[in-house]
Amino acid sequence: MKTHESPIDQFDAEALKELRPENQLGKTALVLAAVCVAAWFSNIVNGSPLLDALPGMLILYVMVIIGLVVGRFCPFYLPSVAWVSLVSIIATLPFFPGNGWIIARLAEVDFLAVVTPVLAYAGLALTGREFAMFKQTGWKLVIVALLVFTGTFIGSAVVAHVML
Repeated sequence: MKTHESPIDQFDAEALKELRPENQLGKTALVLAAVCVAAWFSNIVNGSPLLDALPGMLILYVMVIIGLVVGRFCPFYLPSVAWVSLVSIIATLPFFPGNGWIIARLAEVDFLAVVTPVLAYAGLALTGREFAMFKQTGWKLVIVALLVFTGTFIGSAVVAHVML
């Protein structure tokens, strides 16, 4: 490591490129399957029967995999979320064959119950880069984060109390 480089700079562009989900399709498909199963079970939170939501969860899984495959083999780079969104939008457009059936199956999935654990994990996911930054900032970052979280929570509660 050069003297002017920070630990954050040690991750070169090629190493980061290899970590993208579209470059690890097999591993990503397995992890995504596990997430879909967990999300499928979380769908019963609002009393929805499991079997009614199964086709919708499978459609979501297929849309994500297709988006990742397109992102892997496309000659230009777009983030995976853009490809997945594009595939999902196209599959639900009125002129797409079978869009009515797709939308009806997706309506059986309680999206709030599905995305809550996913967003919680996304908010907690840390990489080597974040750990290196945390080591540099130290314990002061924890105090600032707790104050920000507390302020955001209290502010949201006040707004909800006033508005509702």
